[in-house]
Amino acid sequence: MRKLFSKSGVIIISFLSALIIFSNCAKKEDEGKIAITTASPEAKDDFILGRDLFEKLQQRESLQYFENAIEKDNKFAAAYYYHSLASPTAKGFFEDLDNAVAYADKASEGERLIILALKAGVDGNQKLQEEYLKKLVELYPDDERAHGQLGQFYFGQQDYELAVRHLKKSTELAPDYSSSYNMLGYSYRNLEEYDEAEKAFKKYIELIPDDPNPYDSYAEMLSKQGRYEEAITEYQKALSIDPNFFASQMGISNNLIYLNRYDEARENCNNSYKMAKNDGEKRFALFTLTVADGDIDGAMVDMQKQFDIAKEINDASAMSGDLNIMGNILFEAGRYDEAEAKFVEALNIMEESDLAEEVKENTRRLTMYNMGRIALMTGNDSDAKILAAEFNKQAVKANNTFQIWLSHSLNGLIALKDKDYKKAISEFEKSNMQNPQTYYFIAMANYEAGNMSEAKKYADICANFNALININQAFAGNKAEQMLASL
Repeated sequence: MRKLFSKSGVIIISFLSALIIFSNCAKKEDEGKIAITTASPEAKDDFILGRDLFEKLQQRESLQYFENAIEKDNKFAAAYYYHSLASPTAKGFFEDLDNAVAYADKASEGERLIILALKAGVDGNQKLQEEYLKKLVELYPDDERAHGQLGQFYFGQQDYELAVRHLKKSTELAPDYSSSYNMLGYSYRNLEEYDEAEKAFKKYIELIPDDPNPYDSYAEMLSKQGRYEEAITEYQKALSIDPNFFASQMGISNNLIYLNRYDEARENCNNSYKMAKNDGEKRFALFTLTVADGDIDGAMVDMQKQFDIAKEINDASAMSGDLNIMGNILFEAGRYDEAEAKFVEALNIMEESDLAEEVKENTRRLTMYNMGRIALMTGNDSDAKILAAEFNKQAVKANNTFQIWLSHSLNGLIALKDKDYKKAISEFEKSNMQNPQTYYFIAMANYEAGNMSEAKKYADICANFNALININQAFAGNKAEQMLASL
């Protein structure tokens, strides 16, 4: 597992795009490492134990240690920071992040930069987030986690070459630091350098053979290569070590979907839901079930269940995200009026929440994008173009990488409808290249332009993208397969 689960794609751009990892050493800053700042030695001990579990992707197990640390030092900024990332709910994440920011000035400079970088990412300002992390590496060039942080940021920005550079530096500084080998493997995987990816994942396994996540991560690489049965075997190895390692349960369902064994995938999701230990795991199982469902109504029922879980604790961010996904499902079904109603409801929930203004502004921009798509599909092309231009302007001003990608995607759809296929392809190529729908759109533009070989190439990439539990794969995959069958 690369990170905490997130729903990503055309509708939901997760502000948890990068799992922020930092200091694991109790060394002083003058030794080149980021210091741990707390008034309580006992809190520090709990924090280190929790962080070790967290860095091994055992978030649920880490929570109690961070809570113990906070109980012993209620101004422990780094403990709030980690607890936010381990939280199973978006509501808990925001509450903890607010505390981390509030006490950041009492922390070391390294901790402060890390906390502010996460806040900038949440606010949708990736340029500022990069500035904080580059400053972190500048101040702590010999800290493996500083380089790991920046490497993970570049991974989230899809700059895999830079990600590899910093992650390799991290492993050189600390050859036994397992976390960077994990992300190094994912970076090579996304570069399609599978031999190097396998080396990194095998080293990850070697370093912590009795932990489940190395096998889970290796399984994701196998899945990406279409080696589904082998991937399931690796997921099962992870579960033999820890039967409660939830990501591997979902990984098995995901590969069963790719094997067209939908009934088994749904059964596994339902069983996993029953064994879930918290709301986050329940929602994870339900979302995987949403992807596995073969019909719109079934998917909407699964999404409603997720929404109801979030509603019970008034988790505005999660509720808004669920409604946006519902809107996306309805949009794909051509039910545009219903989709629009969901998008508006999602915005209203955020507006009425007590979340930060920057988070609300992200949702306002996202709603503008969604309204632009609906306008385009309902024949209001002039409105779509006005909304697209304003969305692009605001996304660029906000330095929001993910929404800039969405802006290019919307511009591509407009160009496709205008039969300007060259422009459409150019715009899609500037959008999110980890979204399988992007490749279907490029295939469509080439198909309409009469470039059948290119259409086939990109349709094949879409059909075999093998994204991990990605609803856009469900939307685009079947369409791409149908296109391939027609070519």
